[in-house]
Amino acid sequence: MICRFLPSLPRLVWLLGLVSFFNDLASEMVIPLVPLLLAGMGGSPAVALGFIEGAAEALASLLKLWAGNHSDRRAGARKGLTVMGYAVSNVVRPLLALASHWSGILAVRLADRVGKGLRSAPRDALIALAVDDSRRGAAFGLHRAFDNGGALTGALAAAAVLAWHNNDLQAAIWASAVPGALCVLMILLAVREPTPEAPAPVAAQAALAAPAPALRPYLVLVGVYTLGKLPETFLLLRGYQLGMTPVALMLLWAAYSAAKAATAYRGGHYADRLGLRVWMRRAWLGTAAGLALLGSAGTPATLVGASLVFGALYGLSEGGERALVAEAAKKLAMGAGFGWYHLVTGLVAIPGGLLLGGVWTRLGAPYAFGLSAVVVALCALAVARLPQTAEPPPPVR
Repeated sequence: MICRFLPSLPRLVWLLGLVSFFNDLASEMVIPLVPLLLAGMGGSPAVALGFIEGAAEALASLLKLWAGNHSDRRAGARKGLTVMGYAVSNVVRPLLALASHWSGILAVRLADRVGKGLRSAPRDALIALAVDDSRRGAAFGLHRAFDNGGALTGALAAAAVLAWHNNDLQAAIWASAVPGALCVLMILLAVREPTPEAPAPVAAQAALAAPAPALRPYLVLVGVYTLGKLPETFLLLRGYQLGMTPVALMLLWAAYSAAKAATAYRGGHYADRLGLRVWMRRAWLGTAAGLALLGSAGTPATLVGASLVFGALYGLSEGGERALVAEAAKKLAMGAGFGWYHLVTGLVAIPGGLLLGGVWTRLGAPYAFGLSAVVVALCALAVARLPQTAEPPPPVR
């Protein structure tokens, strides 16, 4: 009975999912605390949070393009870069406990994102190449389910440490080193890179100079989508403004992550079954509706309910987003294709974070969530106009 619900995907996809689970367990014991640290330092936490998260993602995005291209051109580089990336992040992340000024938080977040920049595109290429075209949505959906499951567990672990140590944020941050070490050991010892195909340096160099033509329209669209989508950590800032305690905020983050984890695989599966463009239009419209619901939440109880709905709707889109990249990228330049995807989403993170943080500060949280919902809805209506690739569509099962 249980087996029918377990995806029949390659061992590599499952292992990379487990690695991501432990990494996010460690990460989500720390990152949700950043808004609380900033709020305790005075100033304008919404603008500072938008700048820090935007700058960190922009730095990571530049490295993702290089790392993805490099992984296409050298045999064995995908695993090497993935290991290095996870190691860097999990070494520097606990140092956030030492930060006493927003500039210290910025420095740690930048170093953490260096690790993310090194690993993301090579890892996504490993997942995309481990399955055939008709199962990519499911593979990325499963990976996102593990990722969100780690976030759920990390938030619960942080809540337990905070409750045990009387809301000591530094204690929770230092405790994150344990699952971080497990993450690095697992990928170092358990994950094996598949036998590489013949290298294609010319194709890889071309992919670095410019993204594949079929990928360009999607990159424009996903750039606008990322520009307008409010960063997830703003959920915690909103909860803090509504008077929630640190432990309650970690439980809110856990509930939100659980909702995303519950729908991520099914969303990827339906993207494969119904067609990526059809499904992504529906999923992004759902995300827009969830953002609008968050904007209407004015009490802790309604914020929790809105976060559960938003998390479930947002989780439906995550696998399809990456499957669209894999569909448009050339097979021997898969790493560079994901590098371009992460580059675009990272570079627009700074203006997006500053824009929505400014709206939040000047007009209030409901206006920031409302503007975000409008932009995401417009992107959903445009996704059906993306050109099809030359490959035949996947069969409906």
